[in-house]
Amino acid sequence: MVLCFISWMTMHVTTAVNYSPATYAGSFMRGDHSHVSGASQPMRQGNALQLAALERQVFDFLGYQWAPILANFLHIIIVILGLFGTIQYRPRYVVVYAIWTAMWVTWNIFIICFYLEVGGLSKDSELLTFNISQHQSWWSENGPGCVRKEASMAGIKGLDSHSYISVIGCALEYRYIEVMHSSVQILVALVGFVYACYVVSVFTEEEDSFDFIGGFDPFPLYHVNEKPTNLLCKQTYLPA
Repeated sequence: MVLCFISWMTMHVTTAVNYSPATYAGSFMRGDHSHVSGASQPMRQGNALQLAALERQVFDFLGYQWAPILANFLHIIIVILGLFGTIQYRPRYVVVYAIWTAMWVTWNIFIICFYLEVGGLSKDSELLTFNISQHQSWWSENGPGCVRKEASMAGIKGLDSHSYISVIGCALEYRYIEVMHSSVQILVALVGFVYACYVVSVFTEEEDSFDFIGGFDPFPLYHVNEKPTNLLCKQTYLPA
């Protein structure tokens, strides 16, 4: 359901790229036709951010990590909002994304501290699951090289009569995988923050230097300065 909603939002943003009158009209009036080839650049960057967030979301879903799931979902929505603002010339949306990236970096730093058990945090606590369940990261049992050992419980019959014992042979401990995931998210967020600041600066410069057919001018384009009525009356009664 969540993935369908995200796909729906992405489709509408993609449609906005093809039917943005302000983008095409503004570029045409400036004599700049580079929007035909440059319009896909925000989409490429936005898709990269979405793919990174979706990859994180999938593995958090598999591990029932409810706090990261909610954070990832909100992150994806803000990424779509920032992408929409970039395409539709909405600087405020881009500013919202830039502010969110700072919060997103802070969240990922917290995740790193959580798994490295910094500041009294414990990776074995149920903090990320809101104390609803005792699930841990999906990578704790499915990491590279990990082998799960299970044994049947005595006195219980059935296909699901297993008792999880231990995981051995992991080439890399799961907490380091989570730390790498968060580190990648931080790097991607920093790149997105720099790009958002650049987009806002470009929009600001264009607003200061370009008059979009009177769109930024409180007076209409074809405003005619009329002469004062008293001068017109004097001209009317001039002697022959």
